[in-house]
Amino acid sequence: MRKRIYLCLAHMSETGLEQKYIKEAFDTNWVVPLGPNVNGFEKDLEEFVGQDKRVVALSAGTAAVHLALIACGVGPGDEVCVQSFTFCASSHPITYLGATPVFIDSEKDTWNMDPELLEKAILDRKAKTGRYPKAIVPVALYGMPYKADRIMEIADKYGIPVVEDAAEGFGSKFNGQVLGTFGKYGVLSFNGNKMITTSGGGALITANEDDWREIMMYATQYRESYPYYQHEKIGYNYRMSNICAGIGRGQMTVVNDHIAHHKHVQKLYEELLKDVSGVHVHAQPATGEYDSNYWLCTITIDENVKIKGQENAYKTIVQGAVGGAAGVIHVADSATTDCQPNDNVEALRVYMDAAGIEARPVWKPMHKQPVYKNCPAYTNGVSEAIFKVGMCLPAGPYVTDEDVKYIVETIRSAIE
Repeated sequence: MRKRIYLCLAHMSETGLEQKYIKEAFDTNWVVPLGPNVNGFEKDLEEFVGQDKRVVALSAGTAAVHLALIACGVGPGDEVCVQSFTFCASSHPITYLGATPVFIDSEKDTWNMDPELLEKAILDRKAKTGRYPKAIVPVALYGMPYKADRIMEIADKYGIPVVEDAAEGFGSKFNGQVLGTFGKYGVLSFNGNKMITTSGGGALITANEDDWREIMMYATQYRESYPYYQHEKIGYNYRMSNICAGIGRGQMTVVNDHIAHHKHVQKLYEELLKDVSGVHVHAQPATGEYDSNYWLCTITIDENVKIKGQENAYKTIVQGAVGGAAGVIHVADSATTDCQPNDNVEALRVYMDAAGIEARPVWKPMHKQPVYKNCPAYTNGVSEAIFKVGMCLPAGPYVTDEDVKYIVETIRSAIE
């Protein structure tokens, strides 16, 4: 029986260095947050991203977004421009601080934040509120670089700091420079399905030594330097554990292999699906600046493509976790919403699931999420259109060439 093919399964180094570092942590009783592995992992990350940056290892990428926004001075009543086409971790921390997300739609080439729409939003918010947004959060969707040069140009023009959400874009580059090093802050994620993993975890990148120290304070409950606990600001328990960091140190030895593998899988999809009518592989612009890690490979399916079983799409309510989600999810009252993928996309997901292949829709735009229905949004229809036709395909280190061929053949057989 064929093993199930997952989107991006965690893959440990062949040399087992992860276990070596974890064993050292146990042997020395450094099983708590902080310790030699945390320090070592941060140094490895600083060397990887370059640009003389400092890195703070944290419990999650979401924590990194949260602390970066705090460091930008975001607070109650402020606004933050954030990409709409993203995972909720890009926008939720804005609301943690009592601020309001201002959602910016995508441009067609990269599916990421549209710089021209961003500038329009900045000027319109200034006209409406009398203030510029406090920060800008572009996102490397599925590893694809955003137009970093143009976004930074606009941000500098209006004096607004940029928090780069490179959680999905670890190792992706724009003009040869690693994502997360262009803005005032950069965010990385090492969740179980990312390019490398620490089980759970993330990191915050900064260039300024004073900012780095302040972020360290906020990440460790903002304890002052007294022999007892004294707190002059509200801090958070966000530092990475020495155990998780040990996994990360081992993973850094295979990160370049992982990135090369994802790029190889992308090329296979491009080659094998090029003659499948109505199915299109999303690829980076061929203009030379873009170097995507292709964390997940994505396709779009024309609306007129007919999939076997399409008549049954959205007929039953999902009862369990879908798309790699963990834990218990709330059972919905209805199988449909007012903004969802086309029936053929859902039918293909179900067909592939039955064939032992994990696939999932692309992210639902945040401006279409019920929780954000009252937030400002500057839209052009791009992200909603892609959401209706887009799908993510497996690309992780365990996905073999034979797996890709099987996935493509399954897609072919699903089409009527």
